[in-house]
Amino acid sequence: MNAGTTETIRTTPEGKADLKSMLPQELEQYMASVGQPPYRANQVFRWLSQGITDFDQMSDLPKSLRETLAQTADLGGPRIARKQVSKRDGTVKYLFGLADGNCVETVVMQYAHGNSVCLSTQAGCHMGCAFCASFEKGETRNLTPAEILDQVIFAGLDSGLSISNIVLMGTGEPLDNYDNVIQFLRLVGHERGLRIGMRHISLSTCGLVPRIYDLAALKLQLTLSVSLHAPTDEIRSQIMPINNKYPLAQLIRACRDYFETTGRRISFEYAMIAGLNDGRDCAQALCGLLRGLPCHINLIPLNHVEGSPLKPSGRETVRRFQQYLQGRGFNATVRRSLGGDIDASCGQLRRKAMAGKKD
Repeated sequence: MNAGTTETIRTTPEGKADLKSMLPQELEQYMASVGQPPYRANQVFRWLSQGITDFDQMSDLPKSLRETLAQTADLGGPRIARKQVSKRDGTVKYLFGLADGNCVETVVMQYAHGNSVCLSTQAGCHMGCAFCASFEKGETRNLTPAEILDQVIFAGLDSGLSISNIVLMGTGEPLDNYDNVIQFLRLVGHERGLRIGMRHISLSTCGLVPRIYDLAALKLQLTLSVSLHAPTDEIRSQIMPINNKYPLAQLIRACRDYFETTGRRISFEYAMIAGLNDGRDCAQALCGLLRGLPCHINLIPLNHVEGSPLKPSGRETVRRFQQYLQGRGFNATVRRSLGGDIDASCGQLRRKAMAGKKD
């Protein structure tokens, strides 16, 4: 980044400066472009992290600068298109409307160890996983760093809950939006911003192998969560098209290399699907696949998606599967099901809203 130039300043599709997608050093460059001293960048960055909705709220900036910002920059901020609150466990699901008319889902979940927010990284998804409601055959676009960050800020402000943990596990494939997601991670963890550390962040991927190696090279202390869902190529390719491009041998090799590079244990997500991947033979195959790899296996009771032929495994089947893994020395847990009464499955609320919009 060259001081005094504007060619690397992040902008919106409308050509305005995308302030909330910028780190302080990038904001310094923007400030220089509008004739302001560098220290203004830290002031603006602090305000942006607080979720202000009007430049006039930046009370320690001179009026002339606030007017310049209003003319040349975008403050961003989503609108709440829909909001659902679970009567069972207090889980809050938001459908946030974006400036281009698109919408994304964000879920706030309450745990004993703190409040987690599940974020979307794309508007729609083209990975095509059979058990997920996020898949779209049409246009899918990447979210900007600001649009991802706004989900944390505004979900926390509206719910009144302090967000301490982040899971990048909502609509979209985070590693398919790699550059923007990495910028978001830098923004959300910045000492002058929300200061949510990497050890409190989990990033999920369906298995984009080259990007796993890119992520490993950064040696971030986040948790890599791999959506595995099957112990063989035959089964996995039925429900996850990505497996045809990066089969299990490549994926698990990348996971082993990731652990060797970062020292961070990987979490494997495994949705329990009745009659498909929940038998003893699959449990045996899974143990063989992951043998010797320090990991955590998270068994997920499948959320039923309307129109899908896939059904969740029974509770006793899940318990037997878990016990088999534990008996072979694996750390295997069953994910607590939250928000089952509010379209909590990934993509369900968005799909309903977009379908209604098309009608």
